[in-house]
Amino acid sequence: MGKIANKQMICEVLMEAAKTDKNIVALCSDSRGSGSFTPFADTYPEQFVETGIAEQNLVSISAGLAKCGKKAYAVSPACFLSTRSYEQCKVDVAYSNTNVKLIGISGGVSYGALGMSHHSAQDIAAMSAIPNMRVYLPSDHLQTKELMKALLKDEKPAYIRTGRNAVDPIYEEGNVPFEMDKATVVTKGEDVLIVACGEMVKPAKDAADLLKAEGITATVLDMYCVKPLDKEAIVREAVNVKAVVTVEEHAPFGGLGSMVAQVVGSECPKKVVNMSLPDAPVITGTSQEVFNYYKLNAEGIAEQVKEIL
Repeated sequence: MGKIANKQMICEVLMEAAKTDKNIVALCSDSRGSGSFTPFADTYPEQFVETGIAEQNLVSISAGLAKCGKKAYAVSPACFLSTRSYEQCKVDVAYSNTNVKLIGISGGVSYGALGMSHHSAQDIAAMSAIPNMRVYLPSDHLQTKELMKALLKDEKPAYIRTGRNAVDPIYEEGNVPFEMDKATVVTKGEDVLIVACGEMVKPAKDAADLLKAEGITATVLDMYCVKPLDKEAIVREAVNVKAVVTVEEHAPFGGLGSMVAQVVGSECPKKVVNMSLPDAPVITGTSQEVFNYYKLNAEGIAEQVKEIL
């Protein structure tokens, strides 16, 4: 299987589950097309709700349906879901501990040239700060599939951020190491630990390959579960390396880098460098063009590691 967008896999998993579970309900804020949920809406019209461009209503309606026994999946651009409806996510979903899964599509800089209004570079920090809210950034469609299958089995709130485009798979079909709320070791090394999430896992893995050719070995940790953060994995992998690098499609404050630095600082103190988007409106361009500009690519990560070591 080649490239598949994570959001498409989310729809496929829910469509399969909806065949037998009529309590599954998908809701969109004029985002069924961009969210790859048109097939769900067409196949299960009685299990689909279109709110229009009304993200606050989207979340509140989802919470109401959940309180009535439904399993609500609210699909909306991450930039709006994590800001415009923040109070509803906090109060109606998390504070009330309702079974709503918030699917933030086109996260990070996926919308490219549309600029800061459509970028979500603060959502990891914002959503992680809400009690009862879990935060996940799966790295490829195969891991997304396993995550969604696991989320179907629980009744707790969660925020899942995905990108807009198909990404190269990290794992192999039929061989996806997955444990709920446990980070996955992608590569194993002794010199540096690279902790990444979402679309940054692939360039982190590629950077490890580049470094290996130069005699530097890196452990790459796929921290798809940003909250709850797998602290045990961080300490286990960080304790014997020389330095730690975190890589995220997010602002430099309050995200994965901040969380990892807290853990390393308290448990096994050593240098931690956070690679992220800048504390400024990012340049316009495709996701890859933005990543290349800010050195959030394999070459940039490898260069940062060598500089630290």
